[in-house]
Amino acid sequence: MKLCLSLQRENSVSWFISYLILAALSINTVGLADDLKLNAGAPKEGFPKRLERSESFLGIHFDFHASANDNKIGENVTRQMVENIIDKVKPDFIQCDSKGHPGYSSYPTKVGAPAPGFVRDQLRIWRDVTAEHGVALYCHYSSLWDGKAALDHPEWAVVNADGMPDEKTMSVFGPYLDQRLIPQLKELRGQYGIDGVWIDGDCWTMKRDYSEAAISEFQKATGIKDIPRKQGDPYYFEFTQFCRESYRHYLERYVTELHKYDPNFQIASNWAFSTFRPEPVDVPVDFVSADTTSQNSVNAARIEARVLRGLKKPWDIMLWGFNHNEIDACWTTKTVPQLEQEAAAVISQGGAVQVYFRQKNDGSINDWEMNIMQEVAKFCRARQKFCHRAEPVPQVALFFSSEDLYRRPSDIIFMRWGNLQFPIEGTLRALLDSQKSVELLLEAQLKERMREYPLIVIPECEYMSAELKSQLLSYVDQGGNLLLIGPKSASLFKEQLGVEFQGEAQPKDQWLEFDGKLAGIKALSQSVRITDKANPFGKLFYENDITKDFMVAASIAKYGKGKIAAMYVNFGEQYITSRTTISRDFLASLVQQLFPSPIVEVTGSHNVDVTVNRIGGKLAVNLINTSGPHADRSVRSFDEIPEVGPLKISIRCGQKPKKVKLEPDGSSIPYKFSNGMIDVVLQKLDIHKIIIIE
Repeated sequence: MKLCLSLQRENSVSWFISYLILAALSINTVGLADDLKLNAGAPKEGFPKRLERSESFLGIHFDFHASANDNKIGENVTRQMVENIIDKVKPDFIQCDSKGHPGYSSYPTKVGAPAPGFVRDQLRIWRDVTAEHGVALYCHYSSLWDGKAALDHPEWAVVNADGMPDEKTMSVFGPYLDQRLIPQLKELRGQYGIDGVWIDGDCWTMKRDYSEAAISEFQKATGIKDIPRKQGDPYYFEFTQFCRESYRHYLERYVTELHKYDPNFQIASNWAFSTFRPEPVDVPVDFVSADTTSQNSVNAARIEARVLRGLKKPWDIMLWGFNHNEIDACWTTKTVPQLEQEAAAVISQGGAVQVYFRQKNDGSINDWEMNIMQEVAKFCRARQKFCHRAEPVPQVALFFSSEDLYRRPSDIIFMRWGNLQFPIEGTLRALLDSQKSVELLLEAQLKERMREYPLIVIPECEYMSAELKSQLLSYVDQGGNLLLIGPKSASLFKEQLGVEFQGEAQPKDQWLEFDGKLAGIKALSQSVRITDKANPFGKLFYENDITKDFMVAASIAKYGKGKIAAMYVNFGEQYITSRTTISRDFLASLVQQLFPSPIVEVTGSHNVDVTVNRIGGKLAVNLINTSGPHADRSVRSFDEIPEVGPLKISIRCGQKPKKVKLEPDGSSIPYKFSNGMIDVVLQKLDIHKIIIIE
């Protein structure tokens, strides 16, 4: 059974014991309240059941990263504050602060570094009230990023390439795990009865470690004596891979140890198994989660949700409820339409959603922001039964290769910005802007499921194992369709494409042609000669002049029962940095040649994401309006999303349906049925609608 805490008030003896404990810890207690309790009592009968994370759909996250300056924690945290959140939002779970990146705990810990002063134990209030109302409580806890531990115990920290201990990042080879992280998480579970933990500052803050322990382990594991210190040194890749593997063992150690302590304690590590670390779930975490960027959040949610959805674990995306930019440090709370649009990008993929609002430095919140969250919660709940845990219908698979990513030169261990993610994200955006239903698949998922997909897209990949290449060729030979984007991807299948590469691929200014129009594209491109085994597709002009010389932009060749095609110019990054309608339409036209009969076709606007799911045995076509300034970094908040429509929607369903409904409205949609096709017209799309076919 889950640990639960008693809500009974401590008597004066218990209060005095708690006071002595705090005094022994040298905690500055300012007006210590009588509701400060350090021990979780026995479960109180009659408490409502709390949902497991696997059952949960909607949550709220709060944190404030307590620092050395915070000496009035709990001053304005009250039962009424927490009850107001629950009454308005009705969340399945709440996440609140316990220890942030500075390393100071925002509760009176006995095994860590407590913040300087407490008025009352704010975490006890969060736990008491959530338990009373049947709401699960998780703690935000910063793992490897711990500034206080680095200050007090520099011997626990990563040693950088210059031989100096890092000022914030813990070493996975030192005693930090056993002397700080695991004891504190056991304390949070045992003393407070929290339901689980959302570990932050973990994989994405991991650094290369030149400590004696790390170097010794690396030399023992590899036999390599010379230690690489910078990009270009021999064995730099091997050392980086060793550091990545060391993190995997670190994660497995604390998850395993905490599950031994209590099998019902639910654990996730933020960004593990996401675009930061795109790998199969090889550690027994209970759920996976990632937070989006505060800006450009719709696009961030588009890619992150598609990575997490394929992992076969309960998952959620945390949306930031506020916005800021690099110009100043001011924070602006987002509007209801902003957060609804971001949420739609997540829940349409079958996941759960949580929204992050900042706690004040005493642990309290801005009550007025819960009015916004209340409306966002209603929007999400109205769609829950049509979205949550829906299964994707295979259409277009976009490959995300960690093996390729990890071979790219980088100063980071796990992080999404740059490297391979731009090409993948840009290609994803272009496909979604062309109303294709797309899934992102890691290598293990692709190997397992590739035959389910009519089309597989390989975006600008430079490395591929011989095994995967062989499987992909077998897939095409048996009737599949493969699209390679970029010269490097194409070169991996040079023989099968039926083209001859001429010279080396070079970055250059060129003009891509589609439908008699040209658009500039500065990217790596490869000149090829088409043989009689392939057909050319499209043109790349050397000048912005359709009468001048050009090279072939793409080609298509038959291979067995299927087709293999390639674009000979890099596409993804330029679609992010310099998007054009020509490049979008060119890719869509090429995809049409390979996959002419998708389940759903939508015309009328390019600002519509299409996701095709099945839920409860029914076909669910999600339509998300992506218009508006969500990607404009000069815009902090906006309250209008232009409606799109009318949209003409064709759905291949074989037999005439019993019902066609528009949800969450519940209204019936007039439709025409002919030759296995449903044709409907949606006059307007505000943010998110689901067409349910019964």
